Amino acid sequence: MIPANLLTLLLRGPQSALQRLLSRSWLLLLGLMLGLGSSPAWAGTTAIHGSAPSVGSLALWSLPFVAILLCIALLPLIPATAHWWEHNRSKLIVSGSLALLVCGYYLARHTGFHGDPGFPSLLKVLHHSVIADYIPFIVLLFSLYTISGGIRLTGDVPAHPITNVTILFIGAMLASFIGTTGASMVLIRPLLQINSERKHVKHTVIFFIFLVSNVGGSLLPVGDPPLFLGYLKGVPFLWTLQLWPVWLTGVSILLAIYWFLDSYFHKKEDQASLQLDETTLEPLRLQGKINMLLLAAVVLAVGILVPGRPFPGTSFVIPNYLREIVQLALCGLSMVLTSKQIRTDNQFNFTAIGEVACLFIGIFITMQVPIELLNIKGPDLGLSSPLHFFWGTGMLSSFLDNAPTYVVFFETAKTLPMVPGAEMLTLPGGALISVPLLKAIALGSVFMGANTYIGNGPNFLVKSIAEDRGVKMPSFFGYMAWSCAILIPTFILITFIFFR
Repeated sequence: MIPANLLTLLLRGPQSALQRLLSRSWLLLLGLMLGLGSSPAWAGTTAIHGSAPSVGSLALWSLPFVAILLCIALLPLIPATAHWWEHNRSKLIVSGSLALLVCGYYLARHTGFHGDPGFPSLLKVLHHSVIADYIPFIVLLFSLYTISGGIRLTGDVPAHPITNVTILFIGAMLASFIGTTGASMVLIRPLLQINSERKHVKHTVIFFIFLVSNVGGSLLPVGDPPLFLGYLKGVPFLWTLQLWPVWLTGVSILLAIYWFLDSYFHKKEDQASLQLDETTLEPLRLQGKINMLLLAAVVLAVGILVPGRPFPGTSFVIPNYLREIVQLALCGLSMVLTSKQIRTDNQFNFTAIGEVACLFIGIFITMQVPIELLNIKGPDLGLSSPLHFFWGTGMLSSFLDNAPTYVVFFETAKTLPMVPGAEMLTLPGGALISVPLLKAIALGSVFMGANTYIGNGPNFLVKSIAEDRGVKMPSFFGYMAWSCAILIPTFILITFIFFR
């Protein structure tokens, strides 16, 4: 309710329709996912794939999915559980236990997943969630994470506002091609080094999270996990390039705000700090250049090696898992061809990607139940316009993980009836989805993951690295004060330009 109430205050006046939308979509979707949206109209049994359980049963068994997301959001903030939650073993225990609950549900259900009850139903669930979705998803993230860990940019130049703006813009560009995690890990340390002589650095890290860890990753499926899930569900690889006008608008607005803000803080620096910044110089040096080519090869593999489709210009049909095998082979090449010292200097390890792997195995399995529920009740949510989907997806992406949030709204949009004359995208299997709604879902999930530390994985990584370098970062709610003051008005402006 905090986001809806805040936006209501921001939008007092003629935008009352937007106010009502934010409150309604936030509450409706949370109620649906929490199983609180049941009413007499929901109580019966509705057919899906010929046979399906009651809506009430699906709503109840959506709770494991919600529980994982709430654990991700809340356990790091509770003193009694914060230390325990730091270990990937703990995350796997929670994720695996909730996934097993859902597996038991499908095993015992009389009306099965896609029509087959019992064990065949469970096998279909596991094939759909693990084999078809989770493995390609985690292999891509692992590949981008591992290869980008072999790239190191060092050096120190004067930290003028235009210098920082240039780095942030390069990061926003890079994020779409090597992923928000990869771009964040490559650039955050050199940015901190360049600004190490300045006293006022916090705002630079905050805008880095806004631009490089989130908004920048909108142009390709490799940019941010939600977009890759859309790709796995049939959205063409280059389709997201259509989002460039909104990407450019968002990036330009944030860079302009940052330039004015950094110019103000630069003037507040004491003369000793500025003198030290001007005289402490070290040429910029890029190490591990071979990894740039390997990252480009990963992007090419994801775009070309689509299982079941012919290789461009040939009759050779791409077999299953060739795409993933190629990506892992490129990871191996990176480990062999990159100096170990580069990864040591980058403090590279597999802990962060292990965290993603442990959590998402549970997310992918447990999300099958709410997806079934949305297939039945999606049209009844009252969400119909791009404005609805942009803010609905965005608000949940702010506090829950943006990847499963994207899937929830993607499935909802697929259930809506086709509007005559509206542009539609045909997905594999013949399903249709509205292009304007898909754009809103993609941008809402990627952009608004920046609203909190927990909206997107790289946010906390960047915060931790900055704090290790002595930057006093704001608390969870302190960061939200920045995002509410800067991002929310930016997104409102974007709404009026693109989603009216």
